[in-house]
Amino acid sequence: MKCTSAYPAPPEESNLLTIPDIPIRFNVLSGLSDHTLGTAIPIASVVLGACMIEKHFTLNNSKDTVDSFFSLSESEFKQMVDDIRLVESAMGIPSYNISDSAYPSIRGRRSLYVSNKINAGEILNESNIKSVRPSFGLHPKYFKEIIGRHAKFDLQKGDRLSWDSIKL
Repeated sequence: MKCTSAYPAPPEESNLLTIPDIPIRFNVLSGLSDHTLGTAIPIASVVLGACMIEKHFTLNNSKDTVDSFFSLSESEFKQMVDDIRLVESAMGIPSYNISDSAYPSIRGRRSLYVSNKINAGEILNESNIKSVRPSFGLHPKYFKEIIGRHAKFDLQKGDRLSWDSIKL
């Protein structure tokens, strides 16, 4: 368990990057023994691989104890656990694909379209190609790459640009 034994522990002394190093260095699971105020540090530790959290909590907020000033109430502790579970569900996997829930809004993205008629063999340039909505054409990141290339066939104003319509 990564622990900063100050009461309360200053967040800037938490050194949370130790958490992913512990399993590499010692071949064990890692976690956080937390003495910071609030819940941000334990929640962040989960993102870094902590699989256990030790956090002080109190059953009675009106009782002064040696650790009550940095302890969570029952409801705060529950909120921390709920937030950790939410963060865990958000971790996912490395992916650059459009998520299922984002797919319906794809129309709101931009893509490359013909803004003025282009004849076969004519050069694509900044005055006949524009980045507009919806996103059913070639992605705007290819704009500079396609400028100066030639059209394979006649393209009409409003046509979506695709690799098939460009001489490579």
